Formats: sequence, structure tokens, C-alpha cells
Amino acid sequence: MSAAAETGITRRRFVRDAGAAGAGLALAGPLADAGLSRAATLLSGPSVAVLGGGVGGLTAAHELAERGFAVTVYERKELGGKARSVPVPGTGSDGRLPLPGEHGFRFFPGFYHHIPDTMRRIPFPGNLANEGVRQNLVPALGVSFARDGGREDLTLSFDPRRLLDLDALRRLLVAAFQELATLPAAELLFFVRQLLIYFTSSDQRRFGEWEYESWWDYTRAAEMSEEYQKFLAIGLTRNLVAAKAELASTRTIGNMAEAFIMNMMGRGADGAPDRVLDGPTNEVWIDPWVEHLETLGVSFRSATVESLTMSGGRISSATVRLPGGATEQVNADWFISAMPVERARQLWSPQVLAADPKLAGLDDLLTEWMNGIQFYLREPVPILRGHLSYVDSPWALTSISQAQFWRERDIPATYGDGTVKDCLSVDISNWEEPGILYGKTASSCTPEEIAEEVWAQIKSHLEDTGLSYLPDGVRHSWFLDPAISYPGGGTQAQSDEPLMVNTIGSWDKRPEAATAIPNLFLASDYVRVNIDLATMEGANEAARRSVNALLDRAGSRAGRARIWTLYKPPEFALLKLVDALRYRLGQPHLLDLPYPQWEEQARRLS
Repeated sequence: MSAAAETGITRRRFVRDAGAAGAGLALAGPLADAGLSRAATLLSGPSVAVLGGGVGGLTAAHELAERGFAVTVYERKELGGKARSVPVPGTGSDGRLPLPGEHGFRFFPGFYHHIPDTMRRIPFPGNLANEGVRQNLVPALGVSFARDGGREDLTLSFDPRRLLDLDALRRLLVAAFQELATLPAAELLFFVRQLLIYFTSSDQRRFGEWEYESWWDYTRAAEMSEEYQKFLAIGLTRNLVAAKAELASTRTIGNMAEAFIMNMMGRGADGAPDRVLDGPTNEVWIDPWVEHLETLGVSFRSATVESLTMSGGRISSATVRLPGGATEQVNADWFISAMPVERARQLWSPQVLAADPKLAGLDDLLTEWMNGIQFYLREPVPILRGHLSYVDSPWALTSISQAQFWRERDIPATYGDGTVKDCLSVDISNWEEPGILYGKTASSCTPEEIAEEVWAQIKSHLEDTGLSYLPDGVRHSWFLDPAISYPGGGTQAQSDEPLMVNTIGSWDKRPEAATAIPNLFLASDYVRVNIDLATMEGANEAARRSVNALLDRAGSRAGRARIWTLYKPPEFALLKLVDALRYRLGQPHLLDLPYPQWEEQARRLS
């Protein structure tokens, strides 16, 4: 059963359009009556129009509202953006809620700091006052690199139940030996050496050299075995961060690899290496966040931002289109664009680009699709208490079984028709490779074909060694991210919500949060930030930077939003100083021997 229909504007979020007053602000419905006086008090500072209600926009609104600014958020679809839940239309019965869907499953590595800090400031009933929504994060206890073709899956788990499972231990050992037998030792040693080179590279080399070399070239993947290419070069990019090894910069992938490894070592971490939410995203994060922002006086409007108007070197207004089709001029003292890159660059008129020519760099940023599909199951299928990466899947699939993490929810009693007990949430990261059933790319498949193809690729990985995780009849229904559409009833899919991917040299094209236009700031994941990847964390950090820049230009005495950097191991500091000197002298990294020489040394070592 498909339920990929449009969900429309929800009542909770955008019953906002009547009674707009003052500098284009509209009081939210829940603020009426008893809450009106508090809102009126809070909406007395300088006015800010936040254009976009995803994680970046909500973060900017949160930081500004806490500092006394009058904030209105304009969002064309749903608050939360790509991080939101997407209820499946028409699936709730007998008083139950619709089945919960997602753009893709949520993933909160322990090296995230900005998102957890914001979560701590969002109250949640029953949670500790100083933990708020962050207490709804629970650790995932493992990761599995699933293989097809009769190979055991390499499963790394910290779940005590699996540690005592002799059959799981047997499969782990078999998978480890199969991997060692397939992946040449010299190539594995070389890959580890490349990691060490990056970890001990100076910032000068990271930005001056590794930013301009692809991960594929850096790891010499073209010279290596197919197993090396598939598992190490491609698997660590496309399957985990939706980036192509051939296009992603070494600096971006190297930073993420270093952050993950440090997190696993407990260095610079806010929590476990892999954390997920203990319920549907809207219920345990986005809705409580919006409600909290409303108590702070933030207003929300359902509107599509169409253009910006310049006057006197500043943004004087924004033109928005309301749900009924009418247009409206939004006036504010300050403007924050929190729209994704593919929509933000549509706002850069000749006048805007003349005022800040660097914004033209957004035209060169690349976006790709990473969209989710949920399979609703009649029985719990806790394949692993963590994420699964389907290494050999042409569509670069990753998944997680949700019910085991939704500890306080009776799923059959709460959602759907009462027969759904689990949700296998899957991300599709490669939409341009032929599948195994129809020989078609995901973007060329119908929704029904996508569902069958994804199901087949998953089963080919999980059940190729005789196990039965997904027996016939367990599948109740499926739900494809409604951002995937088929304009004009055609057969070619389009994605309304693509994801920016970091490519070679893209850092040069990306702007800072503060533009050259005095009252325009940027709060989206394409902004230059420490996390340097299109993530919720990146959007949150960008929003904080935009707020800090706004406070500086406004001459505000309010405290600045905190910014974290990725953890830097102090043990590498001296090696980085040496490398900085070598880089200035035009010399390679100390460990960077030509591959043939290293290969010979590795052979002797192995």
C-alpha cells in the first residue's frame, strides 16, 4: 500500500494568517487569549523575519527570542524541514494517530554539540529540567555492514544481549575473516596510513591541499581492489554521509572520519557515538520546540518566500506568497535566510548579487537526493539495535528498526489500524544506479517499483546466508517520502527536498553566515561551519553564527550563542606544527610516500 500523497499544511503549525499586526507579524493561534499578553510583551524588540522553518530557522528564532527580538518564521511546507515527521495520510483509524513517517531516519552522533545544546533548552514533560528534549535521545548499540552474495554481515554491537549470543559471535568471526580474506592486507594498511596522514595534517594543508583532492583520489581507490573500493572508499562516503567518493573533498570526509573515531574513543563527545530519538521526530522534538518558541513570542506564518527587495543598500522587504495565492510584503529590521541552497539562490536578484557578489557561489553548489522510505511491519523486527549499511546495494541503502527505540509507545494502540508493530526506516542515497529487480535507477522507477526494489535489495543482504528477518506477510505497507513526486503524472521522479553535498573546492563557494548586506544573514547547512557537512548540526551552527553576526551589527549587549569546534587530539599538535612548516615549504606530509613504495613496505610488514 502506498501513501505518498501530499500531507498539506497541518493545523498545529500554521493557523496563523489572521490578525497580523505590527511589522508584518502574526500571532500564532495557541498564543491567543491567555497567552496574548505574554506574546505582546516579548514581541517588543527589533523585528526579525526568518525565511525558512527548518532546523536552521527554528534555531535562529530560538536564539533571537531568548534575547528579546520579535521573530516571525515564514515556512512554505512544514516546520522542521527535512528533520520533520511526515504522518502517513489516511492511515489512522478508531482514534489512532496516522502512521509516523520521516524524510529519513534521524541520527545524532556524539560529536554533535549544537543540536543537543538546543535540545536541552526545550522543555519536555517528565524529563529533567536541564535536559529537556535531549533526554529523548537514546544510544544505538551497534552498526552492521550487511553484504550480499552469501557473505556474513560484519556486525559490531555493544548490546549486552548480542555479546552473550554465541551464534552472533560466530557470525561476527566469520564475517571478519571473510573481510580479511577479501581485502588485501597491503590495501588495508594503506587506507589506515591515509587516515593517519589526514589526522596529523595541519589546517593549512587541509584547506590548501585536501580540500581540492577527492576522497577517491586521496585513498588511491582506482588502483585498489573492488573490495577496497566498495567497502572503504565508497562505503564510508555514500552509504554514511550521502556523498560520492569521486566528488567529495578529502577534507570533508577526513573531518567526519576523525570525528567518528574520536567519538568512539570518548574524546570530545556529548554522548554515545550513535544516538536516535525515542519516538517520532515531531512528537519528541519538533512539536515541543515549536510550542516552546511560541511561549517565547515567536510567530509562524505559512508562506513561500519569492523575492527580496533592496533599498539603500539593505533588504527593505521580502515578498511572500500565502497559501491562498495572494502575495504580501514582509517588513522587518533584520532578515535571516534559513532556506536550503536550491531555494535560497533563487532569491539572489541582480541587486542582491551586486551588494554581495560572493552569494553567486551558491549556483555552483551541488545537491543530490537522500530520501526515506518506511516499511510498516506486522511484527517487531529488531534486526540490530543500531544502523545497518547495505554495502553492496546499488541504491546505497541504510536502515534502522524504529520500534525497539520507542520504548514508551504502544505502537499498535497508538498508530495506524492497530496491526502495525514496527517500522523499518530506510534511506536511499543513490538514485542514479540501476537496481537489481527492474534494472532501472530509483529516479526512473514508480513509487511501487521503488518500494519493491528497496525491499529486494534489503532481503538480498539480510537473508543470503539462510536467515529470515523479513518473512512473507510481515510487510503491512510502505510510505515513500512525499518530497518525491512525479510532475504531470510522468514516470521520472523529482525531489523537492534534495541535500547539499560537499564537493571538491566547494568551501570556496560557500558564504559566511554574515553577508555583505548589513541586515541579511544566512542560517542553513551550506554556510561555512565547523561540521562542514549538510546536517542538522551544520544548520544549527550556521543559525548560531547568523545570530551572533546580527547581534554584533545591532550593537546588542546580549550574550552570544555558543559555537563548538570539532575535537582536536592534543597528541597530534606537534605533528601538525611540523606539517604546517612542511606545507609552507612546499613539501608533502611526512608520511606521504608514493603508493608503490608504501605498497612494498606494507607487503614486507604483512
